[in-house]
Amino acid sequence: MPLGEHHYALVSTWTGNRGTGTSGYRDYARDVTVTIEGKPDLLASSDKPFRGDVSRWNPEDMLLAALSECHLLSYLHACVVAGVVVMSYRDEAVGTMKEDGRGGGAFDEVVLRPRVTVADPSMIAAAEQAHHQAHEWCFIANSVNFPVRHEADVIAES
Repeated sequence: MPLGEHHYALVSTWTGNRGTGTSGYRDYARDVTVTIEGKPDLLASSDKPFRGDVSRWNPEDMLLAALSECHLLSYLHACVVAGVVVMSYRDEAVGTMKEDGRGGGAFDEVVLRPRVTVADPSMIAAAEQAHHQAHEWCFIANSVNFPVRHEADVIAES
């Protein structure tokens, strides 16, 4: 199977000009509309501590969501390969970002906490192991420079 190269494109448009542009730090909104052809627009902003709109997605939310969803999708595939039937999956992911005191910062860790239900108790061990394979396959986790840990819980349907 040949290795593939995949390209992605979107348009981010700042929509926060209140009439005076960036004339001062408090004079503009951090509102952004992210557009991808054929998909609903994503209303984004900065996080609240950075004068953002809490009702909109911020870059930190989107990074955490990308890591969680990538692991979820990789995990479902790993389970199919291992013969594990997943009945439900819910991840309560958390991440920690620390400011550096110079206007920047970085995530130092993300913890994924998937709660998985499988069809039969005999599948639990393979379902637990599939998290390791999923981590290896996750494009997003392989692209970040901080640890992405897993605290998975797998149970069988009763």
